Formats: sequence, C-alpha cells, structure tokens
Amino acid sequence: MKLGFISDLHLSESTPSVTEGFFKFLKTAAQELSHLYILGDLFEAWVGDDDDSKLATSVMQKLNHATCNGLEISFIHGNRDFLCGQKFAEQSNLTLLPDPFFLNFFDLKIALSHGDSFCTEDLEYIKFKKEVRSQKWQREFLQKPLIDRLNIASNMRDASQKNNRKKDLAIMDVTPAAIEEFFDEHHIDLLIHGHTHRPNTHQTNTGTRIVLGDWHKTGWCLMLDEQQQELREFTL
Repeated sequence: MKLGFISDLHLSESTPSVTEGFFKFLKTAAQELSHLYILGDLFEAWVGDDDDSKLATSVMQKLNHATCNGLEISFIHGNRDFLCGQKFAEQSNLTLLPDPFFLNFFDLKIALSHGDSFCTEDLEYIKFKKEVRSQKWQREFLQKPLIDRLNIASNMRDASQKNNRKKDLAIMDVTPAAIEEFFDEHHIDLLIHGHTHRPNTHQTNTGTRIVLGDWHKTGWCLMLDEQQQELREFTL
C-alpha cells in the first residue's frame, strides 16, 4: 500500500502546462499508488458543479479514468475550490473528505488538512472565509448565472492577490501555536497540509508536519508507504 498527497495545483485555463502535467501524473499515480489524497486548491477557482468548461470536464474525466485503474482518490476542499460538490465528486469518482481528516497508516496517526485553518493571524482572511463558507452566501452565489459567478470569482481572485502583496509573509504562514495546539488536541504523529506554498518537513515537539508544494514549473507529491516518507518534486 502506497499513499500519495498533493495540493495547490491551481488548475486554470491560463496554465495548460500544469494541467497536462497533472494528467501525466495521474497516469503514473494509477500505477504506483493505492490512494491519492488531493488536499485542496486543485482548481484556481470552482464556481459550481454546473461548470461545463473544457477544463472542468477534462479534469473530471481524467480523475475518473485513474480510478478505473484501481486508484482511490479523495479530496479535501481548499480556499479556491470549496464549492466542489457531490456532482463533481460523482463525475470524478472520488470521495469528499472533511477538513481535518484523520487516518491510521500502519503505526502512524495522520491528520490531513488544506492548511488555511492554521493561519490564525490572517484575520482578514478568517473573516472572508467565514462569510463565503456560510450556507447563506453559497446559496445566493450558486443561484447566480454561471457567467456572473465566473466574473465574481475573477474579481475576488484579483482582490486577493492585491491584498496578499501588502501582507507580511509571516501572517500568511501557519501560526506555530495553532500547530502545537492541534497536535496536542488530536494526539497525532503526522500532519500533512498545503495552502502556504512552502514545501518542507518540520519537526514539532510531538510529531512531524509536512507541507506540500504548489504546482507551477514543477509538481510536488508526498509519497508515503510503510518504510519511508518522500516529499518529491518533479518537472511538469
């Protein structure tokens, strides 16, 4: 049994090389892995399961095809694609997981998360997340025509990038106290997350934290089996 973990691909129409790299990765993953966990931000934006764009359709088809070869795929929402719903899951033949999600793998108790919930000092983002994750906001947003939702998502993305350029980089990283509290509360050995785009392996007082990398010119995948943990970077 071999597990793979990826996040922060930010697939979009403007990054075809990343999309093609992901499709190649899926072919290899279907042969090498028993399980693949996607820990959020697979898409740069997802505005609803009625998205019938070429990108959305192709990604769902490739995910589905990978599972036909025996690969089990699970998905945790990110801050960019939290509207991926049951229809998306069914068409992709994957399983939606809560954030955080816990699993036991041999002697390890592992927690999986997108990672944004650990950035507790970014108060502006916390406020924004609380708003867009509410049922009221999502219900009203999904009632809008698809073209309007796409425009809103584009404007929100531009505003987010502009605001992030003004923020201290430390604010957008995880808060060490939040990490320690999470380890203490859940008694885990290993935490795997993305979101911060700072791939690395960190030793905490009580366990290990592995941060996945974002996909751009290279891709990142954590490979985990009973013998080793390998955070692998590869050319797309």
